[in-house]
Amino acid sequence: MRTIIVGAGIGGITAAARLAKAGHNVTVFEKSGTPGGRVSVIQRDGYRFDVGPTLFLMPEVFAETYTALGERMDDHLELVRLDPTYRAHFHDNSTLDLSAEMPKMRAQLDAIEPGAFGQFLKFMAEGYKHYNLSLEKFVGRNFNSSLQYFDLKNIPLLFQMKALVKHAANTATYFKDPRLQAAFSFQNMYLGLSPYDAPATFSLLQYTELADGVWFPKGGLYQAIATLEKIATSLGVRFEYGAPVSKINVAGGRAEGVTLENGFVVKADTVVANADLPYVYANLLPDDGTAAKLFRKKFTSSALMFYWGVQGEKSPELLHHNVFLADNEYKPSFDKIFKEFTLPENPSFYVNAPARTDLSFAPADGDALMVLVPIGHMDGNKPQDWAALRDRAREFVTGRLEGIGVKDLGKRILFEETIGPPEYQNALNLAKGSAFGLSHNFLQVGYLRPHNRHPRYRNLYFVGASTHPGTGLPIVLLSAKLTTERILKEMTFT
Repeated sequence: MRTIIVGAGIGGITAAARLAKAGHNVTVFEKSGTPGGRVSVIQRDGYRFDVGPTLFLMPEVFAETYTALGERMDDHLELVRLDPTYRAHFHDNSTLDLSAEMPKMRAQLDAIEPGAFGQFLKFMAEGYKHYNLSLEKFVGRNFNSSLQYFDLKNIPLLFQMKALVKHAANTATYFKDPRLQAAFSFQNMYLGLSPYDAPATFSLLQYTELADGVWFPKGGLYQAIATLEKIATSLGVRFEYGAPVSKINVAGGRAEGVTLENGFVVKADTVVANADLPYVYANLLPDDGTAAKLFRKKFTSSALMFYWGVQGEKSPELLHHNVFLADNEYKPSFDKIFKEFTLPENPSFYVNAPARTDLSFAPADGDALMVLVPIGHMDGNKPQDWAALRDRAREFVTGRLEGIGVKDLGKRILFEETIGPPEYQNALNLAKGSAFGLSHNFLQVGYLRPHNRHPRYRNLYFVGASTHPGTGLPIVLLSAKLTTERILKEMTFT
């Protein structure tokens, strides 16, 4: 079985490896010169930065992937559990260190809001229920027909998982202090969602952080990409880099292969597209109206990313993971991002300081800081001034960090690399410069999310954030698993 995969993101790599292990002859075509897609690395002047995800969550999903490929995750990744998982900074300069150690949590939470620790335990119990139900009933399985999804047995699950309740409103039933409401709902931004739009089901994120842990692979998240590509190569997968695909060739009800940008035609029995789904329909397939429908759906937010090589001390005020929350302007800040598609006046942001755990990320007399500032995606009706927004975000973040004791940060930045919505769109083919793909509102999950097989071309499949089951590094690994299971069930060797 000749199989072509378009794109070497983590979904494309693992789908390729799974299919190769099952006997397929697999070739992966990737437009850039390296694997990883949204997961990459910047190395400059002795500094190193993970580009893309920096939180290693749901380790059991990663472990299953390695096991399915005949390997042990522990032989490839040296994982360190981070505790505290991160430090939350609030507008009044108070902080909360999120920890799996319950005595520490009790002391901190009850100091902010008397009785909050008891509410926290109830909140975590709910997250545990949501996490297990979600993986078993929705995220970890394919829905090949509407009857499977809209089965009467699934209706009670909507209420058990609070799928019709907004996450922010649900969090407010547990905690009264705005700081705690923010601390236990901002995690929606991992998926590019607003807690005022996301279903309360996503309390599972807080559960998995503290119960399963936030981990760090020594060397950075890119180690997962590098090791999985190496395993795929050992299984016979051929990777072609600097080889952009210009067209998926189709005839009748089948995909016949691809045409590369250089005009070379490659035939295949099966095609798997790991490029962003709206891009695939808009640019690689004949126009049948689907691309326009996809562009009318809700998209996740984008981000302004800063990678700073900093001279001088590694500021003790920063842990490995840090979030700065606009808890006093929480809802207005999300309205700016998701309704006006711009930068809030008082933005929340995230700072990753990996040299706190792995000294190889920065020189002895320096620090490597990655900053993520959530912002709206590109707006075709009212184009944004990205240079001005980037400047305002940079000034706000450096001022805020200097305010907590990171001395003279603005003067100590030796160099800066930046990524924003235009780069996401142009370099990574992400529609609207949306960093996380299609959103996850009630009408865009499960069977209602774009499927992982084309409805007409029955041997054309999809892997990635904008198809089922959704976005986030471990969820894309599940996407690769579900898609390859479907291919192996539906396709026969020729």
